[in-house]
Amino acid sequence: MSKAVEKIDQLSFEDALGELEGIVKSLESGSTPLEQSIAAYERGMRLKQLCESKLSEARLRVEKIALDSNGAVTGVSPFNPDQ
Repeated sequence: MSKAVEKIDQLSFEDALGELEGIVKSLESGSTPLEQSIAAYERGMRLKQLCESKLSEARLRVEKIALDSNGAVTGVSPFNPDQ
């Protein structure tokens, strides 16, 4: 695994999203040379995948919160991707 991929895997959602926004802004400006644009696009796609994964995990965790008929929390079970 390359160092760039390892570093992406260690980013928080907020950091990954911030970096992705910066890449989009840079690519939209059109001022980046072609080779750098391609590398930035590839990194951006990996950042996008990380953000989507983290959002999916968060959604599943929220879905595990049990509510009663009045909307009160009756229990919270930890997220387990194998269930």
